[in-house]
Amino acid sequence: MARKILIIGACGQIGTELTMKLREMHGNENVVASDIREGSRELMQSGPFEILNATDEPHIREIVEKYDIREVYLMAAMLSATAEKAPMKAWDLNMDSLFHILKLGREGMLDKIFWPSSIAVFGPSTPKEGTPQTTIMEPTTVYGISKQTGERWCEYFHRKFGVDVRSIRYPGIISYKTLPGGGTTDYAIEIFHEALKNSEYTSFLAKDAALPMMYMDDAIKATIDIMEAPAEKIKVRSSYNLAAISFTPEILAEEIKKHIEDFKISYEPDFRQSIAESWPSSIDDSAAREDWGWEHEFDLEKMTEEMLKGVQESLKENA
Repeated sequence: MARKILIIGACGQIGTELTMKLREMHGNENVVASDIREGSRELMQSGPFEILNATDEPHIREIVEKYDIREVYLMAAMLSATAEKAPMKAWDLNMDSLFHILKLGREGMLDKIFWPSSIAVFGPSTPKEGTPQTTIMEPTTVYGISKQTGERWCEYFHRKFGVDVRSIRYPGIISYKTLPGGGTTDYAIEIFHEALKNSEYTSFLAKDAALPMMYMDDAIKATIDIMEAPAEKIKVRSSYNLAAISFTPEILAEEIKKHIEDFKISYEPDFRQSIAESWPSSIDDSAAREDWGWEHEFDLEKMTEEMLKGVQESLKENA
């Protein structure tokens, strides 16, 4: 029998592409997408979709029972920059949604759960270079606090009740297919759109703000790889460090100039700069590589080429 999978938050930046990849792998009818709003035409027409508020526990249970769901990818969350504008709303969404799914796992209704954490769990006291898997965590944002708390609950539900919950700490995710959702690393997507449209961009982060980043294809690959790995290979049940590339706005701009010679960048750091300063500039993800064989495919050069090509095509389609 085919596995029945539910994605909550399927219309978000990662959720959209994850849904399409899982449908390709498991069959459209076996992957149920859900979100509080409708998504792209491709997502809506390629398989089952349910309007779902991630904090509505009775409705979640109803959908799990209706489709005989055995795996959940909980992608719904309020991201770092947006969450700072509505702290309690962000806390409620990020925590309540996780508890609802962990409880279903505890009751035996789910075989596997994926819940994403983030580099936002780290803070100013965390080692910034080669941030270790296990280290000091003193997050300074509501998003980071909720993710750190979520990690502890995931580990607790696994240890106490045997819930098979798996997690990775996403760095900044870069994609041309879906617009970013209010994160501190969004500049690394906006810059490509502005470079192609106007040949200039004003960064909301300082030119030397180095952050860990990852191309979307690698993020999707990591998410599926950890869920496909045998349970005994998953030795970290809080969340795994995950890394691919690290760069600054200045370094990214120089890479773009190799393709668009007259591209210019300026800098007007805003409140997101202080968030970026509290995060690591590079990540040690050797545990993920050793435990379940994580490998990234996209370096800065390859990612830049893919982004420029993809954004160019989308601009033509929308012209």
